Amino acid sequence: MEIHLEPWSESALGLLRRINTPQMRHHVGGPEPEEELLARHRRYLAMPQTGRGCMFAVLLGDEMVGSIAYHQRDWQGEQIYETGWNVLPPHQGRGIAAAAGTALIAVVREAARQPGTPGYLHAFPSVENASSNALCHRLGFSLAGPCDFEYPAGSGTLMRSNDWRLWLDSGA
Repeated sequence: MEIHLEPWSESALGLLRRINTPQMRHHVGGPEPEEELLARHRRYLAMPQTGRGCMFAVLLGDEMVGSIAYHQRDWQGEQIYETGWNVLPPHQGRGIAAAAGTALIAVVREAARQPGTPGYLHAFPSVENASSNALCHRLGFSLAGPCDFEYPAGSGTLMRSNDWRLWLDSGA
């Protein structure tokens, strides 16, 4: 299985629309209206210029089958990296999210080598999202516990999540 990450591009808008379904967005408040989806796409395109993260399309061969990202944010008074992912339903259960997560962790560990960058990568899956919580465990994250997590950021909407974290010091 050939999985690789490709930085977000204009061509990924179709993938974002395929992710924006009731099934895929069940744990994060449901599908977004087109206007919000386009705003999200623009934010994803702009992420690399901020120096604080990147959104990637997950490719299986040449086909876009999911997305994964990391970005810097404030969490409980400290700077952290946050990650989140999606794999389209026909491709779930095949190890694609684990392969993408492993690749992303390598990218974030490299970013974390820069002075003043966060030391932890966190994931905040819904407490009800068994597959994403299992993936966090499989990728080596430690469960810090349940929390109320604002999603989307700045919305004032809280979701009950698990706070998983991974220490980024690779020992180098």
